[in-house]
Amino acid sequence: MLDVCLLGTGGMMPLPHRFLTAAMLRYNGSSLLIDCGEGTQIAVKEKGWTFKPIDVICFTHYHADHISGLPGLLLTMGNAERTEPLTMIGPRGLERVVNALRTIAPELPFEIRFREITEPEADYEQNGFHIHAFKVNHNVICYGYTVEIRRAGRFQVERANEKEIPQKFWSRLQKGEIITQDGHTYTPDMVLGPERKGIKVTYCTDTRPVEVIAKAAEGADLFVCEGMYAEEEKLARAKQYKHMTFYEAAGLASRAGVREMWLTHFSPSLIRAEEYLPKVREIFPRAYLGKDGKSVELLFEED
Repeated sequence: MLDVCLLGTGGMMPLPHRFLTAAMLRYNGSSLLIDCGEGTQIAVKEKGWTFKPIDVICFTHYHADHISGLPGLLLTMGNAERTEPLTMIGPRGLERVVNALRTIAPELPFEIRFREITEPEADYEQNGFHIHAFKVNHNVICYGYTVEIRRAGRFQVERANEKEIPQKFWSRLQKGEIITQDGHTYTPDMVLGPERKGIKVTYCTDTRPVEVIAKAAEGADLFVCEGMYAEEEKLARAKQYKHMTFYEAAGLASRAGVREMWLTHFSPSLIRAEEYLPKVREIFPRAYLGKDGKSVELLFEED
């Protein structure tokens, strides 16, 4: 099971009922945070979730509405007696930007490990999260992220017995380990069936609708995508500032064949966003408005 929560859905400036951009994913006791806008800490507390299990923070880019909540979050994590290393993933310049912000959070009881993205696409693995970063088209270097929980094939007892694999190795093989003993090598593919469908979430903000987004989101269970503007007459503004409209986001969701789309990162000027949803659903019927605290539990499909 993967929990997903939108902690903040605003863009540019926080509003009374809309914090700045952040989302959290929880799996198997570990949490992954995407962006950390102003208000992230309050949103986590309001949700009833905790800071200490955050093991990975992914940054789309370094505009203030996506990272300004970081120093306070780091201090809170330190005060929660976290000692395990924290991994941060983001575009080139990550270590420089974070260390500058840490001027007001200089002493932490845990190590920060930086993973700077230098290629158009990159992949990372941590705590069961498979993270795929892909470069999008904003007015600064910016990345979207697909997070997958992959699922190995079912353990096949018959095959294990046929190959005379000692039972004491079964659980280790099931976890993906390769075992060599007494001149024999046992590999997971000897006892596992075909890989089963996992869980996939794609998160993308601050970009024009480029095709790499649809490719990265293909078949996703949940597609969280920016909808800075809903008014059709603001398309020119979206192009100027390299953002997206509701309708462009819906077009990406349709091309990607995702199961469900949540719109996020709304302009402060956008009011009554729900009035625009019927037209959005003409393009992609399973489109929903994101709101602070909106969450879902995504489950593995039954075999």
